[in-house]
Amino acid sequence: MPKIQYKEINFRGKSLELIELINQVVDEYSSQGYELTLRQTYYQLVARGYIPNNERSYKNIGNLINDGRLAGLIDWHSITDRTRNLRKNSHWTTPSSVIESAMYSYMLDKWEGQPNYVEVWVEKDALVDIVGQACGSIDTPFFSCRGYTSQSEMWAAAQRFIRQNRIRDNCFIIHLGDHDPSGIDMTRDIQERLWMFGADVEVKRVALTMEQVQTYNPPPNPAKITDSRCGKYMEEFGDESWELDALEPQMMTRLIRDEVTALRDDDTYYAVCEREAKEKEELRMISRRYGEAVTYLKESEV
Repeated sequence: MPKIQYKEINFRGKSLELIELINQVVDEYSSQGYELTLRQTYYQLVARGYIPNNERSYKNIGNLINDGRLAGLIDWHSITDRTRNLRKNSHWTTPSSVIESAMYSYMLDKWEGQPNYVEVWVEKDALVDIVGQACGSIDTPFFSCRGYTSQSEMWAAAQRFIRQNRIRDNCFIIHLGDHDPSGIDMTRDIQERLWMFGADVEVKRVALTMEQVQTYNPPPNPAKITDSRCGKYMEEFGDESWELDALEPQMMTRLIRDEVTALRDDDTYYAVCEREAKEKEELRMISRRYGEAVTYLKESEV
């Protein structure tokens, strides 16, 4: 991974120590296949007691990572910005490579014939890659709410669930959000608006819960007193709140997989997996013998 120096920067000893700790955290999660955002990196440093949990500390870490990259001390690939990405068309070098690409992307709906339909919804767009990694491996749709979901998106979701209601016994949303006044309320809001639009769906809040806060002890934040829902929240939970970003990625992945797989029929699921593997192999055979197939077709036209 590239560490490229663009500027000469003289860091103090404490800053150099913190840069080394940042690299340790990032390398630990990279070895597990996770890319961390700035905020996730910050929370891992807080959880390990390296830095205090406040806005000034968060800004200082952001500035230190920027300077560390410019000085060639932090890998440019180590921390990702999931909100800004270049988009472009896909390209291939040969016709056979298109078939090979199709082989890798060819997937059957592994929830075909299942009694339940399941989606995973996450409050924050910054966590969508971690959620997507967990959901991709179990072929489950996922959705980034970006706070309170817009009315148009909620209506569209309701229509999607109504269609599923016609062919399934049950529909579920696995919901993950912050443990703060708005994050808690969002679960209620999703449930009530989907019901209002006529969708028969159960919204299951699986994170963050107070039980998880007590078990995993993520770093707390003060409850947002400017939030109109703060009074009710503080009566029930006190004056602290917790962000979903503070939950370790592997814990979030395990939580999603456990909740989703508990709602599926494994025999039906793996039967579809076997069919998919067989049909992928057929595409692989065509890719390997592409030249022979083209020659045969040309000769057939003569």
